[in-house]
Amino acid sequence: MRWIESAWYRPYLHPLLYLLVPLSALFSVVTSVRRLAFRWRLKRSYKAPVPVLMVGNISVGGTGKTPVVLALVEWLQQHGWKPGIVTRGYGGQGPFPLLVETTATAAECGDEPLLLAQRSGVPVIADPNRAQAAQQLLRDFPAVNVLISDDGLQHYALQRDLELIVVDGKRGIGNGWRLPCGPLREPLTRLKKADFVLLNGQPDGPGASAIAALTKAHSISTEARSWHRVSDGQKIDKPDGEPVTAIAAIGHPQRFFNTLLEQQIELAETASFADHHAFTPADFRHFNRQRPLLMTEKDAGKCRAFAQRHWYYLAINAQLPESFWQQLELKLKGLTHDS
Repeated sequence: MRWIESAWYRPYLHPLLYLLVPLSALFSVVTSVRRLAFRWRLKRSYKAPVPVLMVGNISVGGTGKTPVVLALVEWLQQHGWKPGIVTRGYGGQGPFPLLVETTATAAECGDEPLLLAQRSGVPVIADPNRAQAAQQLLRDFPAVNVLISDDGLQHYALQRDLELIVVDGKRGIGNGWRLPCGPLREPLTRLKKADFVLLNGQPDGPGASAIAALTKAHSISTEARSWHRVSDGQKIDKPDGEPVTAIAAIGHPQRFFNTLLEQQIELAETASFADHHAFTPADFRHFNRQRPLLMTEKDAGKCRAFAQRHWYYLAINAQLPESFWQQLELKLKGLTHDS
């Protein structure tokens, strides 16, 4: 899987991937027909009685959606809204729909829903069927007056009022091909239909000029918020003064490693795992046990039960420009006026 991901994010189609071109063509046809079925109301979709903000991406892998969702929650609360979050619950066993408690395990609800529940403090319902999750959340929490759907851009069974698409500025659109030849779930032109395009990081990846030509994207960034001990969540000072081991099981592990380097932390060893990897103690046996071990906040939720005292995680915040918040406020006012 790691090989094909690296091949996706080259500026050209790797020769071996030409074998998958027929599958990419089939994928494009199937996804287009499915979307048209919802548009023409051949398939049923749910319209929530409150505004729905859809946060997603057009590519596979991490683009920084989770920090964006958390930033939206914080801003909405500051402006008098009562948000709730619906999410897929990838990697969780359920049963779904599942109210994600802060004491839940990643095995039950998935790693990202657990992080969202612990950081946001708002109701989070996990369910692969986001429409079902939305209905459950609004029944159980009638005070909620806005929903954020995490990673649901292609889930058309839940109607949305605003779409926010997050693009990784560094990796861009890769080779520009649809799955499985490339990383795209939808074509680049899909960005034109979104209300907001958020470019995470310096826009120098493949397709950056095409993205700029298609949209008026908002440049966003992520910054280190605080360091915590994995075992108990206790806040600590930045680990420094000695080399560390760093691990990551996210869509783009190198982003995390680069963040550590920007903090002038010396990396003695790094290890990348598949996104959403379910960690066990066996995954850590070959690392130097005397050395501090650093990980992402998402990964910490899966390691807390067996973490050593010198394992730490970094909490990340998304920084969105004032121009974005001003436009979001105007669009939300328009929605409430229409209703």
